Amino acid sequence: MSADMRSLAVTALVQADECAVLRVTGELDLRTEQAFLAEARSVVSAGHRFLVLDLTALRFCDSRGLSCLLALEWLCRRLEGRLLLASLGVRMLRLLVGTQSLGVFSCYPTVGHALAAVPLASRPVWPPEPEDPQTPQAPAPA
Repeated sequence: MSADMRSLAVTALVQADECAVLRVTGELDLRTEQAFLAEARSVVSAGHRFLVLDLTALRFCDSRGLSCLLALEWLCRRLEGRLLLASLGVRMLRLLVGTQSLGVFSCYPTVGHALAAVPLASRPVWPPEPEDPQTPQAPAPA
């Protein structure tokens, strides 16, 4: 793991055929933009044209980070999908308002609200079921 990725983490929370929910943690800036874009583009390239970004744990985003989000917005729309931003903090909201780009993005108070805007056929189950390896699996019905 590079030093850049230690200050930014992108975690897939849930994925369906055409939709993925990613949690972005840390700082999205000049140092981390390339790693972030590479990760997000690989998810979109895998067929997830609806991309929900959970920004609950995003501590910092500068103009370079905003450019990354704009690039993802363009990519998702090009594939007839959408980029949906969920759980924006005060700093992120100020950045979007201050740059007059709030209207460019689809912003929602929670991931659940964002997923409600995704077409039903493309929507993953939310919240995801926990994957506890110690919990025995029920046998499949005969």
